[in-house]
Amino acid sequence: MSQQLQVFILSMIPIIEQRGAIPLGFVYNMEPLTIFLLSLFGSLVPSPFILILFKRIYKFLASKPFFRKFVDLIDSKIAKNSDKLEKRKEIGLILFVAIPLPTTGIWTGSAVAAFLGLDFKKSLLCNFIGGVLSATIITVVCLLTPGFFTAKTLGL
Repeated sequence: MSQQLQVFILSMIPIIEQRGAIPLGFVYNMEPLTIFLLSLFGSLVPSPFILILFKRIYKFLASKPFFRKFVDLIDSKIAKNSDKLEKRKEIGLILFVAIPLPTTGIWTGSAVAAFLGLDFKKSLLCNFIGGVLSATIITVVCLLTPGFFTAKTLGL
């Protein structure tokens, strides 16, 4: 599998998303703009599917005891952030997606938007803007720490 495809696919994985894909691109010594674009568009791929299917999948998972901890995690994340998003829906969603911390990002932002019933097109646009901001932050951090994200320093 090519390095570009690895960065693209890694950015689609929940929790990891751009936070893992962009540093991996730097480990591979790829061009920063290429890394940025691959991780941004890769992280956006799941968004429309999550927005469309989240409620159905969520109801199914909630009905299965095996997935109870996972559903509880989603419930707590949504409950924690729903007040913030309800007040300023679009800005709240953009900022939530833009913060490059674990359990924030396009996956969780899409799930929260679907759970709250936010407009599909606005949610996609907010995810895109938040994703651009997040990818920018992570890329700048990687550029400001040259030599940190290398195969040698990460033990690869």
